[in-house]
Amino acid sequence: MYLISNEIQLNVYLFEDDSYWPVREFRGAFVATVANIDWPSSRHLTTNQQKNELINLLEKLQKLNFNAIVLQVRPAGDALYSSKLEPWSYYLTGEQGKAPSPFYDPLEFAITEAYKRNFEVHAWFNPYRARSGSNSSVGLAQNHIAHIYPQYVYKYGHDLWMDPGASVIQDHAIKVFLDVVTRYDIDGVHIDDYFYPYPVSGTDFPDSHTYSSYKQSGGNLGLTDWRRNNINTLIQHLSTRIKTIKPYVKFGISPFGIWQPGYPHGIHGFNSFTSLYADSRKWFKEGWLDYVAPQLYWQIDPPAQSYPALLDWWLDQNTHQHHVYTSNYASAVFAKHWSPNELVRQVQISRSRDSRKSFGNIHFSAKIFVGNMHGMSDVFSCKCIYLTRSYTRNAMAVLP
Repeated sequence: MYLISNEIQLNVYLFEDDSYWPVREFRGAFVATVANIDWPSSRHLTTNQQKNELINLLEKLQKLNFNAIVLQVRPAGDALYSSKLEPWSYYLTGEQGKAPSPFYDPLEFAITEAYKRNFEVHAWFNPYRARSGSNSSVGLAQNHIAHIYPQYVYKYGHDLWMDPGASVIQDHAIKVFLDVVTRYDIDGVHIDDYFYPYPVSGTDFPDSHTYSSYKQSGGNLGLTDWRRNNINTLIQHLSTRIKTIKPYVKFGISPFGIWQPGYPHGIHGFNSFTSLYADSRKWFKEGWLDYVAPQLYWQIDPPAQSYPALLDWWLDQNTHQHHVYTSNYASAVFAKHWSPNELVRQVQISRSRDSRKSFGNIHFSAKIFVGNMHGMSDVFSCKCIYLTRSYTRNAMAVLP
């Protein structure tokens, strides 16, 4: 086990001082299913093994006083739940379209077990990815979107990607989201940073025929503005329709942490506004999101991607006084050899801004805590005050 330094022990002690705790805190973990990152750990597990593995994950997080999971239920035009709209996920059974046997509904099971432990469950969707390069050799089920609308699903790099500019793709995505909202007792709907795909060097996204159709029908937006508008339309429609069905269900997004370089001054890096066509600032400022969880997957001190500078910038965009839950790269302790104290300091920074609606963190990803990699479980063993489901539902129903 990684030996925790005196400095880290001191920070844990400080966390246990009541003066350091906000009144409410959202402490979440991303549970990624794509490529079997977190759960299930293998596509070859039996039903009972999958259930036991999820229970173990939840129990470990409960001991660490987490109170929410963001569970990936649609990684690539597939489903980790019983759906009439899309096929069962390859990551669940090793064959896309094949149901678990003995049968169970993983999302329903996750909700039941999570609620026993007073966890919120946010269903995490990827709206446009049709197949991940991690399973590029896998056959697609006949009811997969690539077979239903082959003219709007493109090979791009190592992945298959749906065309956000095609109305049938937009309509299908919204139908999938709302089906889960309607049928399952979830607390939130979540989208991560994938909208248009991350660019492949030297290769433009092949949506020229869709854009040409838009122009021929009288559209006057340039290509980049049109692409951004396609994403804006999805986000706005989802926001409105989720609240129509269940006003208490939160709608949140964890966008790439830099909206555009230079925002704030001194920030450099990837431009999600021009490259992913994601106007994440607009979504938050318009009030379409109940919470934003910017992926601040960098360390505190380097100025080009300063964690506190970026967090403060996002808090400044919160014109509707909704919630900000920072997404933290907990796995960097393992993947990039960060000191565990880096994550401790990041959480301290987030908590110090609770008066500005910085109400928690979502950590990527769950397995770093379940496996106690590099002593991370010890760092987060202190108590937190739960943001309970009853409080959340009452509060979200009356948000402006």
